[in-house]
Amino acid sequence: MTEQRHTEDSGGTDAAATRDAIGRAWDELVATARRTVTDGLVVGTSGNVSVRVGDTVLVTPTGVPYDRLRPEDAVGVDLEGRQVLGDLTPTSELPMHLALYRATDARAVVHTHAVHATAVSLLVTEVPAVHYMTAALGGPVRVAPYALYGTEELASAMLGALRERTGCLLRNHGTVTYGSGLAQAYDRTAQLEWMCRLWLTAAALPGRTPALLSPDQLREAEGKLKGYGQSAN
Repeated sequence: MTEQRHTEDSGGTDAAATRDAIGRAWDELVATARRTVTDGLVVGTSGNVSVRVGDTVLVTPTGVPYDRLRPEDAVGVDLEGRQVLGDLTPTSELPMHLALYRATDARAVVHTHAVHATAVSLLVTEVPAVHYMTAALGGPVRVAPYALYGTEELASAMLGALRERTGCLLRNHGTVTYGSGLAQAYDRTAQLEWMCRLWLTAAALPGRTPALLSPDQLREAEGKLKGYGQSAN
């Protein structure tokens, strides 16, 4: 009896820990989604955010303003897309998020309709290497071919553009970045939008061509960026 009680107690503790982890992750997801609006990366309910907790993917619901989301509105699906948490319908871009989680080590994904990045997606097939932060995304950022939103075709095009990268543009659509957590995924989104704005600004001057970094310069920057930040002592 003692052993059985211990097993039941352990199971209850594990379930409570999982609920707590999901609750914290949902709060962070909502805060990140709201930040995309505050920082001008999306308008209204465009764009979407997700985070993985174990085998559950928490994701913003479709058509609900982020400032209205509450803890009890949490939406979660498994890696096959079956809804396991909440009553609200998940984002229409769920295929894109799930494709990333199945194909990479992503723990969080941010998708936006950022103005400058989307503008660049109309002009080039790869974001020019205007700054060393290009290296933080794995190299020059590719533009995925256009496909209708919410489709497996778009998810497949995105994965192609993300090969050996942690961010890409979607032609006539927006951006996708991923990371080890929501903070990193969001930072990569913000950096990508900034680089696109920088290139558009420099390229707008008549008669002048922006200077770009060479592959060797990007590799050098990538090596130095690996040691960037505070050491975990």
